[in-house]
Amino acid sequence: MAGTSDIKDLLTRNVRQSGIYIAFVFIVLLFTVLTRGALLSPGNLTNLILQYSYILILAIGMVLIIVAGHIDLSVGSVVAFTGSVAAVVVIQHGLPWWLGILAALGVGILVGLWQGFWVAIVGIPAFIVTLAGMLIFRGMTMQTLGNVSLSPFPEAYQKIAGGFLNGLFGGPGYDVFTLVVAAAVVIVFALQQWRARLAKLRYDQSVEALWIFAVKVAVVAVIVMAFAWQIANARGLPMVLILLAALILIYSFVSQQTVFGRHVYAMGGNLQAARLSGVKTRLVNMMLFVNMGLLSAIAGIVYSARSNSAQPGAGNMFELDAIAAAFIGGAAVSGGVGKVQGAIIGGLIMAVMSNGMQIMGIGQSTQSIVRGVVLILAVAFDVYNKKRAGAEG
Repeated sequence: MAGTSDIKDLLTRNVRQSGIYIAFVFIVLLFTVLTRGALLSPGNLTNLILQYSYILILAIGMVLIIVAGHIDLSVGSVVAFTGSVAAVVVIQHGLPWWLGILAALGVGILVGLWQGFWVAIVGIPAFIVTLAGMLIFRGMTMQTLGNVSLSPFPEAYQKIAGGFLNGLFGGPGYDVFTLVVAAAVVIVFALQQWRARLAKLRYDQSVEALWIFAVKVAVVAVIVMAFAWQIANARGLPMVLILLAALILIYSFVSQQTVFGRHVYAMGGNLQAARLSGVKTRLVNMMLFVNMGLLSAIAGIVYSARSNSAQPGAGNMFELDAIAAAFIGGAAVSGGVGKVQGAIIGGLIMAVMSNGMQIMGIGQSTQSIVRGVVLILAVAFDVYNKKRAGAEG
C-alpha cells in the first residue's frame, strides 16, 4: 500500500545522503558569513567553477571505482600525462588543437586498459596497481615533456576550460541565455522528480507528502536560479560547466538506470554473490578502469586548458581530492554505497572550504589540516552508521 513520508522519514531514510546536503548548505552559509559575502559573489562563483571542475570530473569516476570496492591512486599522474600528450601534439608539433584532445583521450583509454588488465585479468589489488601507475605515469609525464613545461596552447584549446557562452540572447547588464538554460534545467528536474514520484506510487512504494515534494522542488529551483543569476552577472555560462553537467547526467543515468550500474553496486556489496549471480566481474572491472582513464584524460585536458600549459608536476594530489570528494559525498569505505550526485556535493564541499579559506587568507598548512579533519569525520560517520545498522539488525 502506498504511503507518504513526513520530514523526519525523509531525512532518516538515507541519513548519509540527506546529511551531506545539509552539511553542504551549512558550510556555504558559514563561509558566506566569514567572507562577508565574497564567497557567493558573481566573480568568485565563476572562478570556483573554473578552478575545481577537473576535481569534480575525477570524482565522478572515482565514486564508481570506490562503489565497486577499489581505489585509484594514479589519477593525478594520468591527468599530468594526458595533458602532456596534448601539449606535445598541439604546441610542440603544431597540429590542430582537436588532435591534441583526441590524442589525450586515446592515451587515457590505453592507461585504463593497462590498469584494468592487471586488476581484472591478473587479479592484483587496485591499490597496488594504481600506486604503481602513479609512479609510472608521473615518470612518463616527465619524459614526454623533457622535464620542462610547455605553453601556450591555442586560444581554441584554452576555451575548453576558460570559454563562456554568453550574449546569445543579450541582456541589460546580465546574460539572459544563462538564465534560460538554468530555467530549462529546473523544468527538467521538476518533471523528472514528478515522474519518479508517479512511478513509486504505481508500485505502491512510499513517497514524501505532496507539500514536501513541492518544497523540495521549489528549494532546488531557487538555488539553481540564484546561482545562475550570479554567474549571469559575471561572464555568463562557462563552457566547462556545460561539460560537467553533461557528465553528471550521463553517469547518474549509467550508475542508477543501467545493467552495468547495477553490476557495479552488486560487486561492491558482495563480490562472491555477484559472481554466483552471473555478473561478469572481470569485464565490469575492466570497463571501470577504462572509464576512469577516460575521465582522467578529460580532467587532464580541462586542467591543461585552464593553466594554459602542461607541467611535469601537474595533477599533484588530485587523486586525494577525488577520493575525499567520494567519501565525503557518502561513498562507503567497504564499497557498495555511493552516488555520483553525492560525490559532486562532496567535491563542492571541499571546493567551498578551500576557496573560503583562501579568501580569508588562511595558510595552506591550516587548509590541509581542516580538509584532513573533514575527511576523517566523513569516514567516521560511515563507520558509525554501519555499527548502528548492525545493532538494529
